[in-house]
Amino acid sequence: MAKLVDNSVLDAALNEIKNNCDKMTVCRNTPTTYASANATDALGDVAMVSGDFTVADGDTSGRKVTVAQKSGVTVDVTGDATHVALLDTSNSTLLYATTCTTQSLTSGNTITFPAWDIEIADPS
Repeated sequence: MAKLVDNSVLDAALNEIKNNCDKMTVCRNTPTTYASANATDALGDVAMVSGDFTVADGDTSGRKVTVAQKSGVTVDVTGDATHVALLDTSNSTLLYATTCTTQSLTSGNTITFPAWDIEIADPS
């Protein structure tokens, strides 16, 4: 018997991020809590709005949300960036964290977050 999931089920997870993420941070370690992603390990941050996220068909299957590029983001703390986190500051929630290409950042400089995807594949 085949496995299947309706797009609305996958979209519910992706829309949780789209509708609630209001901050993206770059971090020096793997953020495992809101406090870690928002302060302890944060090197820089940028405000996000729902228009920064686009839900669509996945590249291979399933669904994805594309996070828009953000440029000219000020680096607040010097350190090596290894992760990016999406936060819901209203509820003090770490919504999503992922790795990024390691880059040495210097306080006062600016960075660009390139566009990136979160993809949920169809069941197989």
